[in-house]
Amino acid sequence: VITSNPKHGPGWIAAARLEEVAGKVQSARQLIAQGCKHCPNNEDVWLEAARLEKPQSAKAVVAKAVKSLPHSVRLWIDAANREQDVQAKARVLRKALEFIPNSVRLWKEAVSLEDEVEARVMLSRAVECVPHSVEMWLALAKLSSYKEAQRVLNEARKHIPTSPVIWVTAAKLEETQGNEKMVELILTRAIDSLAANGVTPDRDMWLKQAEEAEKTGFIKTCQAIVKVTIKVGVDEDVKGMKQNWVQDADAAINRNSIEVARAIYNNAVMHLKNKKGLWLRLAELETKYGTSESLDNVLQRAVTYCPHAEILWLMAAKQKWLRGDVASARRILAEAFSHSKESEAIHLAAVKLESENNEIQRSRLLLARARQQCNTPKVWMQSVQLEREQGLFQQALHLCEEGLKEHPTYAKMWMIGGQIHMEKAPPELNDAARFFERGLQRCPRSVPLWMCGVECEIRQQRYTKARSLLEKSRLRNPGADLLWLKGVEVEMLDGSERLAHHLMSRALQECPTSGVMWAKAIELEPKQGQNAKSVDALKKCENDAHVIVAVAKLFWRDGKNAKARKWFNRAVTLNPRLGDAWGAYLAFELEHGTAHEQREVIRKCVDAEPNQGIDWNRIVKRVANWRCKWAVKLKRFVEETYSAEFNAKPLNREVELLLQGEDPYAAMAAAAEAEAAEKEEGMEVKEEDGAKREIFEPAAAFQGARPGWCFKMGLRGLGYYRDPKQDVKEEKKEKREKTETSEKQQVKEEEEDKDKDKKK
Repeated sequence: VITSNPKHGPGWIAAARLEEVAGKVQSARQLIAQGCKHCPNNEDVWLEAARLEKPQSAKAVVAKAVKSLPHSVRLWIDAANREQDVQAKARVLRKALEFIPNSVRLWKEAVSLEDEVEARVMLSRAVECVPHSVEMWLALAKLSSYKEAQRVLNEARKHIPTSPVIWVTAAKLEETQGNEKMVELILTRAIDSLAANGVTPDRDMWLKQAEEAEKTGFIKTCQAIVKVTIKVGVDEDVKGMKQNWVQDADAAINRNSIEVARAIYNNAVMHLKNKKGLWLRLAELETKYGTSESLDNVLQRAVTYCPHAEILWLMAAKQKWLRGDVASARRILAEAFSHSKESEAIHLAAVKLESENNEIQRSRLLLARARQQCNTPKVWMQSVQLEREQGLFQQALHLCEEGLKEHPTYAKMWMIGGQIHMEKAPPELNDAARFFERGLQRCPRSVPLWMCGVECEIRQQRYTKARSLLEKSRLRNPGADLLWLKGVEVEMLDGSERLAHHLMSRALQECPTSGVMWAKAIELEPKQGQNAKSVDALKKCENDAHVIVAVAKLFWRDGKNAKARKWFNRAVTLNPRLGDAWGAYLAFELEHGTAHEQREVIRKCVDAEPNQGIDWNRIVKRVANWRCKWAVKLKRFVEETYSAEFNAKPLNREVELLLQGEDPYAAMAAAAEAEAAEKEEGMEVKEEDGAKREIFEPAAAFQGARPGWCFKMGLRGLGYYRDPKQDVKEEKKEKREKTETSEKQQVKEEEEDKDKDKKK
């Protein structure tokens, strides 16, 4: 190519690089030098020649290049970069600007090398040479005083009337001076001015500017941008408008632009004031990222514009209650009543507020009013449960009968009535059985009610009656795995292990994908067949938490702790609401895990708030456990279900406090304090006479070094603390001296014995 077309620059570059790759650098330099002669106006050839030359010779090559091509920005930049001294670089760039005064890149490079004063002078000249460069105007405004910056930005707008960035910078300038009213005014003018100059509104661009303003700390500018552009680029219809705003806010949150999202929602609810969904999203945002005051403000506005939205009233009341302001919570719920007298949720929230604060009589009055105004099954049920919790069983049963007259097909009420008979002292099991029987006539499709009836018969050890009930229940409710499971349990309790296995086989045919049945099947299998049964179970229901827990228990039994932990973790991840899984997981960690692993299980369980599990609900739903914290419920479950593992070794102090329902931070602090106290006690060394050696002497200032003591700020304050290492050294020294003394005494006694023998 270079022979047939010597004016072809890329050919010379390719030829030189071929020589370079072959290791013939000198030949490459000679070739590219010829290329420079044949193509003196090709900047790529000159740049390649400079690259191939030694550093000391490259400057000369670049100097020739800029003489041949004085208007090449790339060559001047390369020439400047080859200078080591900042002043020399600046001289090269200034020389370049004489030839190319309209190069934005050269101006930027030159300005970056100057101090603030010189940079401002250069930028003043730059905006004259390149008046359409937004960057130059903004840089000049940044280096100017407030008044001068205003003038610069006004000039910039005249030269570049289509740039929104200049308007945004002007708004930021006003925000720095505290002129918050001017911020919104400037941006409103910006929208009008840009439209007049034919700029098409771009919603994404404006939101990007708002996010940038938030990240640089200009919150008022961010909010004003969102406010003045809230309707830019959105659909005209209400549904489309709401959808656009929600999508924009979600995207902003994903990019961690919380102020932008907050501004979008705050402006959206002002345009669509009666949209409950928008208010809920704004409240959720404030719950996660805002303060309690900002959340209160949002909820107060929300209930003003959406007075019939129950959930908003309930959220407002709950926030007050969580902060201990019971009076305000009552006031909010009372106001909610005036708008929604027939709302079950508001009535029950008011009842819960009073009962949680042990205002039982208030709760009774509220429930009486709710029964008149709402008359829903749940209101009647809560009325019964209130009396049941107080131990007033007769009143509870009376209310139960009254409620069932109003709602005879409400299965839960039949269950509660029977359970109350069973809770009496002594238990009225026959009355309970009759109550369940009446309920089953009304609600034959309720599986939990059938289970209650069977449980009542089991309590009386009437297994034949229990079997009969289960047969009937399975006919009425085919495919109900819990009824089959209960049948297996009845056979095991009756000592009919062979019948239990037979029933389990039938159950697995009837419910082949029931995880709870497969878990029980693994448990019933002899030890040598459990692994094979677990493989079958995983084939049928691979992602069922009950099966995963059963497999984890097998690993636990076999001492494969790492695998057991992995499977327990998988179970609670698949179904975090399964209390049985959390209980087994904690029992495992109490036996084999560290304090950290135990704490993590407790923390995750509390966050999950589990409400599922046959054994879990049997224990947790006892009246005594209703008001317990989740950690306490977990402790009681493990204590009863896994007593051996729970009592295997003493609990870590922090874990113990967590299981008592203590706040995690309070538990950590209390445990640390107890540990420090134990250490301090351990440092106290007794003297030979039995008195304790003093380990601390207070001192206001350092009074010189003391052997065996160190001066510091400790648990007891500022002063001298005995060094435990020194005590250990002294103990070793004392032991050594005692040993030496006893050895000498022994030698002396032996010598005396020898002398006596000689005399004899």
